Amino acid sequence: MDKPITIYGAAGSGSVPIEAALTLLGLSYEVIERADLGALAADGAYGAINPLRQVPALVFPGGELMTESAAMLIWLADRYPEARLAPPPLHRRRPAFLRWMAYVSSAIYALYWIRDDPSRLSDDPAAQAAIKARTAERIADCWRMMDAQVTPGRYLLGEEIGVLDLYVTVISRWGPRRRRFYEVAPKMSEVVRRVDADPALADVWAARFPFSEGWEG
Repeated sequence: MDKPITIYGAAGSGSVPIEAALTLLGLSYEVIERADLGALAADGAYGAINPLRQVPALVFPGGELMTESAAMLIWLADRYPEARLAPPPLHRRRPAFLRWMAYVSSAIYALYWIRDDPSRLSDDPAAQAAIKARTAERIADCWRMMDAQVTPGRYLLGEEIGVLDLYVTVISRWGPRRRRFYEVAPKMSEVVRRVDADPALADVWAARFPFSEGWEG
């Protein structure tokens, strides 16, 4: 590629697993930071790129646009099969891969639109506190259900790191934070700790989601 891939994102956000995947693939990319949610909502120029005014958004050198983090990860893994970041289409683990990518996106990730700003659903401060508490429990329950149904090797789908591992590793750091994740998802906890410590990702984590004091919750 003559030009780098452009990713609109924010530190600690859903763009981080995409950035991690691009790093493992050895692809050139640039990040355009969109960290201020208030400014993002009012950014008409970004609204032309992603009408939902959410990050991430991916723009390829030819101008093609992608939104939706799970779709980006699946596409990147399929576009560069030599990196083995996902089971190929006819592999016996492919159904599980697609299942869990969709599950994490729809059952867990989607709840953060509510958790990030409970006033989107209610103006009542007491109701907002209840929304935060109940979505935290729902997220923990979803991780628990996933953990009960996966049988990891070194990684979630076997012995090689993949985009599903990157996705779970990042999202499991969001509220209710990693300590709760460790409690409800002990099998997957071994995997995310391994991904946290991967030397190939050390620079990405340090720059985009650092392990600062108290990060586990």
